[in-house]
Amino acid sequence: MLTKAEKTRQFIIEKTAPIFNRKGYAGTSLSDITEATGLTKGSIYGNFKNKDEVAIAAFNYNFDLLSEWIKEKRDNEPDPIKKLKIYINVFSNFTDNPVLRWGCPVLNSATEVDDTHVDLRENVVNAIRKWHDSIVKVINDGKKNGFIKPDVDASAFGWTLVALIEGGVMLVKVTGKINTLNAAMNHAENIIDELAI
Repeated sequence: MLTKAEKTRQFIIEKTAPIFNRKGYAGTSLSDITEATGLTKGSIYGNFKNKDEVAIAAFNYNFDLLSEWIKEKRDNEPDPIKKLKIYINVFSNFTDNPVLRWGCPVLNSATEVDDTHVDLRENVVNAIRKWHDSIVKVINDGKKNGFIKPDVDASAFGWTLVALIEGGVMLVKVTGKINTLNAAMNHAENIIDELAI
Protein backbone atom coordinates (compact mmCIF):
# COMPACT_ATOMS: atom_id res chain seq x y z
CA MET A 1 0.00 0.00 0.00
CA LEU A 2 1.25 3.45 -0.92
CA THR A 3 1.94 6.03 1.74
CA LYS A 4 0.21 9.41 1.56
CA ALA A 5 3.43 10.97 0.17
CA GLU A 6 3.74 8.22 -2.46
CA LYS A 7 0.10 8.70 -3.47
CA THR A 8 0.63 12.45 -3.85
CA ARG A 9 3.76 11.87 -5.92
CA GLN A 10 1.91 9.40 -8.15
CA PHE A 11 -0.99 11.86 -8.51
CA ILE A 12 1.42 14.59 -9.67
CA ILE A 13 3.01 12.23 -12.19
CA GLU A 14 -0.33 11.06 -13.63
CA LYS A 15 -1.70 14.60 -13.93
CA THR A 16 1.42 16.11 -15.49
CA ALA A 17 2.43 13.25 -17.82
CA PRO A 18 0.00 14.27 -20.61
CA ILE A 19 1.06 17.91 -20.28
CA PHE A 20 4.77 17.16 -20.63
CA ASN A 21 4.03 14.95 -23.63
CA ARG A 22 1.91 17.63 -25.30
CA LYS A 23 3.89 20.77 -24.43
CA GLY A 24 7.37 19.34 -23.94
CA TYR A 25 9.85 20.08 -21.19
CA ALA A 26 10.48 23.71 -22.13
CA GLY A 27 6.80 24.43 -22.79
CA THR A 28 5.54 23.03 -19.49
CA SER A 29 5.61 25.65 -16.76
CA LEU A 30 5.26 25.34 -13.02
CA SER A 31 1.86 27.03 -13.47
CA ASP A 32 0.83 24.18 -15.78
CA ILE A 33 1.86 21.69 -13.13
CA THR A 34 0.04 23.44 -10.27
CA GLU A 35 -3.05 24.01 -12.42
CA ALA A 36 -3.22 20.35 -13.51
CA THR A 37 -2.78 19.04 -9.97
CA GLY A 38 -4.53 21.72 -7.96
CA LEU A 39 -1.49 21.70 -5.68
CA THR A 40 0.72 24.56 -4.60
CA LYS A 41 4.29 25.09 -5.73
CA GLY A 42 5.39 24.03 -2.23
CA SER A 43 3.47 20.76 -2.53
CA ILE A 44 5.05 20.02 -5.90
CA TYR A 45 8.56 20.74 -4.65
CA GLY A 46 7.83 18.88 -1.42
CA ASN A 47 7.56 15.75 -3.58
CA PHE A 48 10.09 16.52 -6.32
CA LYS A 49 13.43 18.33 -6.16
CA ASN A 50 12.76 20.34 -9.31
CA LYS A 51 10.98 20.45 -12.65
CA ASP A 52 13.56 18.06 -14.16
CA GLU A 53 12.59 15.38 -11.68
CA VAL A 54 8.87 15.83 -12.47
CA ALA A 55 9.64 15.69 -16.21
CA ILE A 56 11.65 12.47 -15.86
CA ALA A 57 8.94 10.82 -13.78
CA ALA A 58 6.28 11.94 -16.28
CA PHE A 59 8.33 10.65 -19.22
CA ASN A 60 8.89 7.28 -17.55
CA TYR A 61 5.19 7.05 -16.70
CA ASN A 62 4.19 7.77 -20.33
CA PHE A 63 6.74 5.30 -21.70
CA ASP A 64 5.66 2.58 -19.25
CA LEU A 65 1.99 3.04 -20.20
CA LEU A 66 2.85 2.80 -23.89
CA SER A 67 5.13 -0.21 -23.36
CA GLU A 68 2.50 -2.07 -21.34
CA TRP A 69 -0.14 -1.38 -23.98
CA ILE A 70 2.10 -2.76 -26.75
CA LYS A 71 3.28 -5.69 -24.60
CA GLU A 72 -0.28 -6.74 -23.80
CA LYS A 73 -1.17 -6.85 -27.50
CA ARG A 74 2.14 -8.47 -28.47
CA ASP A 75 2.01 -11.18 -25.78
CA ASN A 76 -1.40 -12.34 -27.01
CA GLU A 77 -0.03 -12.94 -30.53
CA PRO A 78 1.99 -16.14 -31.16
CA ASP A 79 3.13 -15.29 -34.71
CA PRO A 80 6.35 -13.17 -34.60
CA ILE A 81 5.56 -11.42 -37.90
CA LYS A 82 2.20 -10.33 -36.51
CA LYS A 83 3.90 -9.36 -33.23
CA LEU A 84 6.14 -6.95 -35.14
CA LYS A 85 3.16 -5.54 -37.01
CA ILE A 86 1.55 -4.64 -33.69
CA TYR A 87 4.08 -1.78 -33.42
CA ILE A 88 2.88 -0.52 -36.79
CA ASN A 89 -0.78 -0.84 -35.85
CA VAL A 90 -0.29 1.02 -32.57
CA PHE A 91 1.59 3.92 -34.17
CA SER A 92 -0.51 4.05 -37.36
CA ASN A 93 -3.48 4.91 -35.14
CA PHE A 94 -1.52 6.92 -32.59
CA THR A 95 -4.18 9.59 -32.13
CA ASP A 96 -6.59 6.91 -30.84
CA ASN A 97 -4.31 6.07 -27.93
CA PRO A 98 -4.48 8.38 -24.89
CA VAL A 99 -0.70 8.14 -24.35
CA LEU A 100 0.09 8.81 -28.01
CA ARG A 101 -2.59 11.43 -28.66
CA TRP A 102 0.05 14.17 -28.57
CA GLY A 103 2.72 12.01 -30.21
CA CYS A 104 5.18 9.44 -29.01
CA PRO A 105 6.69 10.41 -25.63
CA VAL A 106 10.06 9.05 -26.78
CA LEU A 107 10.07 11.17 -29.93
CA ASN A 108 8.70 14.24 -28.18
CA SER A 109 11.29 14.09 -25.42
CA ALA A 110 14.15 13.11 -27.73
CA THR A 111 13.73 16.32 -29.72
CA GLU A 112 14.27 18.40 -26.57
CA VAL A 113 17.03 16.62 -24.69
CA ASP A 114 20.52 17.99 -24.86
CA ASP A 115 23.50 18.46 -22.57
CA THR A 116 21.43 20.63 -20.20
CA HIS A 117 18.97 17.78 -19.57
CA VAL A 118 21.38 14.89 -19.03
CA ASP A 119 19.10 12.81 -16.77
CA LEU A 120 16.09 13.16 -19.05
CA ARG A 121 18.24 12.28 -22.06
CA GLU A 122 19.52 9.18 -20.27
CA ASN A 123 15.92 8.07 -19.64
CA VAL A 124 15.01 8.65 -23.30
CA VAL A 125 18.05 6.66 -24.46
CA ASN A 126 17.14 3.81 -22.09
CA ALA A 127 13.57 3.83 -23.42
CA ILE A 128 14.79 3.60 -27.02
CA ARG A 129 17.10 0.73 -26.08
CA LYS A 130 14.24 -1.12 -24.34
CA TRP A 131 12.06 -0.69 -27.40
CA HIS A 132 14.86 -1.87 -29.69
CA ASP A 133 15.62 -4.85 -27.43
CA SER A 134 11.96 -5.92 -27.42
CA ILE A 135 11.97 -5.98 -31.23
CA VAL A 136 15.25 -7.92 -31.29
CA LYS A 137 13.79 -10.49 -28.90
CA VAL A 138 10.75 -11.03 -31.14
CA ILE A 139 13.02 -11.50 -34.16
CA ASN A 140 15.45 -13.85 -32.40
CA ASP A 141 12.57 -15.94 -31.00
CA GLY A 142 11.08 -16.06 -34.50
CA LYS A 143 14.41 -17.22 -35.96
CA LYS A 144 14.79 -19.88 -33.29
CA ASN A 145 11.27 -21.19 -33.91
CA GLY A 146 11.58 -21.21 -37.71
CA PHE A 147 9.27 -18.29 -38.55
CA ILE A 148 11.93 -15.71 -39.48
CA LYS A 149 14.87 -16.11 -41.87
CA PRO A 150 18.01 -17.12 -39.97
CA ASP A 151 20.25 -14.54 -41.67
CA VAL A 152 18.22 -11.52 -40.49
CA ASP A 153 20.33 -9.03 -38.52
CA ALA A 154 17.94 -8.55 -35.60
CA SER A 155 19.73 -5.51 -34.16
CA ALA A 156 19.92 -3.64 -37.48
CA PHE A 157 16.29 -4.46 -38.21
CA GLY A 158 15.26 -3.24 -34.75
CA TRP A 159 16.89 0.15 -35.29
CA THR A 160 15.37 0.41 -38.77
CA LEU A 161 11.87 -0.30 -37.47
CA VAL A 162 12.22 2.23 -34.64
CA ALA A 163 13.49 4.86 -37.10
CA LEU A 164 10.66 4.24 -39.58
CA ILE A 165 7.96 4.42 -36.93
CA GLU A 166 9.32 7.47 -35.13
CA GLY A 167 10.11 9.18 -38.44
CA GLY A 168 6.57 8.55 -39.66
CA VAL A 169 5.06 9.97 -36.46
CA MET A 170 7.35 13.01 -36.66
CA LEU A 171 6.41 13.67 -40.30
CA VAL A 172 2.66 13.59 -39.69
CA LYS A 173 3.03 15.83 -36.62
CA VAL A 174 5.08 18.38 -38.56
CA THR A 175 3.20 18.31 -41.88
CA GLY A 176 -0.26 17.41 -40.62
CA LYS A 177 -0.51 14.99 -43.55
CA ILE A 178 -1.42 11.41 -42.69
CA ASN A 179 -0.02 10.15 -46.01
CA THR A 180 3.51 10.74 -44.66
CA LEU A 181 2.84 8.39 -41.75
CA ASN A 182 1.08 5.91 -44.02
CA ALA A 183 4.07 5.80 -46.39
CA ALA A 184 6.49 5.04 -43.53
CA MET A 185 4.17 2.42 -42.01
CA ASN A 186 3.53 0.72 -45.36
CA HIS A 187 7.27 0.45 -45.91
CA ALA A 188 7.73 -0.90 -42.37
CA GLU A 189 5.04 -3.51 -43.01
CA ASN A 190 6.73 -4.55 -46.28
CA ILE A 191 10.12 -5.06 -44.65
CA ILE A 192 8.50 -7.06 -41.84
CA ASP A 193 6.85 -9.32 -44.43
CA GLU A 194 10.27 -9.92 -46.00
CA LEU A 195 11.51 -11.45 -42.73
CA ALA A 196 9.17 -14.44 -42.97
CA ILE A 197 10.39 -17.82 -44.15
